[in-house]
Amino acid sequence: MSLKSLALIENWPVSTAAAGVVRADGTVLGTHGPEGQRFPLASVTKPLTAYAVLVAYEEGAVELDEPAGPEGATVRHLLAHTSGLAFDEHRVTSAPGERRLYSNAGFEQLGDHVARATEIPFAEYLRQAVLEPLAMTATSLEGSPAKDAVSTVADLLGFAAEIQAPRLLDPRTVAEAMTVQYPGTKGVLPGYGHQNPNDWGLGFEIRASKSPHWTGGSSSPRTFGHFGQSGTFLWIDPAAGAACVALTDRAFGPWAVEAWPPFTDAVLAEL
Repeated sequence: MSLKSLALIENWPVSTAAAGVVRADGTVLGTHGPEGQRFPLASVTKPLTAYAVLVAYEEGAVELDEPAGPEGATVRHLLAHTSGLAFDEHRVTSAPGERRLYSNAGFEQLGDHVARATEIPFAEYLRQAVLEPLAMTATSLEGSPAKDAVSTVADLLGFAAEIQAPRLLDPRTVAEAMTVQYPGTKGVLPGYGHQNPNDWGLGFEIRASKSPHWTGGSSSPRTFGHFGQSGTFLWIDPAAGAACVALTDRAFGPWAVEAWPPFTDAVLAEL
């Protein structure tokens, strides 16, 4: 089976795009475009980083509720974007747990925290904990744990299959990662404005009732994932029993706001 809907990426105003869909059992339902081409992920790096942090948690190197980041904040606050750190600066703008302040700085502090706890540089820890076991040989972290991974559709489909049917983590840990942390917290979803509530799990954004949103009108409220400023996204819809990855070489902007939801709806309709 090959999903015809994936060919819609040919209509996107980008030079190069690749996309694919995978079931929980690892069955790739289809790909379109150069699935082996490496693209900068931008913030789609964050789910990879979060997964490595959760491996560190299961290994006993860190605890979710131990202090990390700014005073009063924890690993959980950093993963859920409620540490109070600013977007791209290592300065505190609110008390932990008060608001959903999407923060690259928070994920950088997470990487530093895990590196100190494990005595392994974070990029290397990510490789050993997640990339190597999942045979993600074309994926690497080349800077910030918030935004500097490079990967392929083929590798990310393997990662998306893992999230749906975990082998590296206890399924209960992954269930926690896709459960709303600090329910009712307001905040801005980058590119889509103020959302009340602005639901997030542990490193994964949760669709819930957000509107507007980068997923589809037919995406279930349980859909979770991430998009990146480099024109990339990864969503997992438990109701559909599938995940979708799309990578492009054009920065996120109005074109993506317009193109992504109907693409996702077409994929879901074909499933």
